Amino acid sequence: MYTHNRSTRLIRALAPASLIAGVFVTAAMLSSAHSNPEPSGFAVLGNAAVTLTDATVTGDVGTFLASPGGSVTQTNSVVVGTVHVGDAASQAAFNDFLSAYAALAPQPGDLCTTLVGTLAGVTLSPGVYCFDAAATLTGTLTLDGPANAIWIFKIGTSGTGALTGTDFKVVMAGGGQPCNVTWWVAEAATMTTSDFLGNILAGAAITLTGGTFGGNAWAQADVTITGTATAGCAGGKLNGKLNGNGNGKCNQGLGNGPEQCDPGDSNHHNPSNDENGEVPGDPGRK
Repeated sequence: MYTHNRSTRLIRALAPASLIAGVFVTAAMLSSAHSNPEPSGFAVLGNAAVTLTDATVTGDVGTFLASPGGSVTQTNSVVVGTVHVGDAASQAAFNDFLSAYAALAPQPGDLCTTLVGTLAGVTLSPGVYCFDAAATLTGTLTLDGPANAIWIFKIGTSGTGALTGTDFKVVMAGGGQPCNVTWWVAEAATMTTSDFLGNILAGAAITLTGGTFGGNAWAQADVTITGTATAGCAGGKLNGKLNGNGNGKCNQGLGNGPEQCDPGDSNHHNPSNDENGEVPGDPGRK
């Protein structure tokens, strides 16, 4: 059983009004999660600069610093949301992020399950998991639990440690929700050609290159997203589709296989078209 004395007290003190989306609290931290109302809806938050190249972000994007110190640069990119450069909304959201980051920071006496290795082929039930130092991940990690389950990962509990994923994929099973997954990182987080699920709270920069990202990316330094489709969390669920990850709506068409957008066979009455691997002439729609 996990006990997290100081962090649990801090999170309880902050909940629900002053935490932004993606940090979820329960009486026992692991039993019945509830999402917090979203005062912000920010999918991406950085300190000074957010740089988007050939990227799509569903959700608001913001920086703590105002212009000229702060900037959001878009090149061949789409933001389905509002861009905030150091305005009242993004500064308030960033300060809430810092509070949430501090509340989850490891403390002496905290207990968690220590992880090692790349996590390739590993299945984890709900719980709190730690890497003492850096985490270098690849392969497929499966998170198996019900819709109200919580996973918390802490990278660098010894004081330093970055999160790096290369060709890394997170898969939800058993009804688990990506927005109930939180990755606390002591230093930077870098995902390359990965299909990542969960909210990242990074003590340094966040860099996403290729692949998909389902969750909120909040960094105490800059955020750089290149060629990545990103869908932030809103109301405890992914805000938009991710071409194969999460629970957003999709319109995949016949014969391309299921995309986890709308589990099961869709029909024309539903706002999705996940055909569950059917072929033209024998569609999954009813």
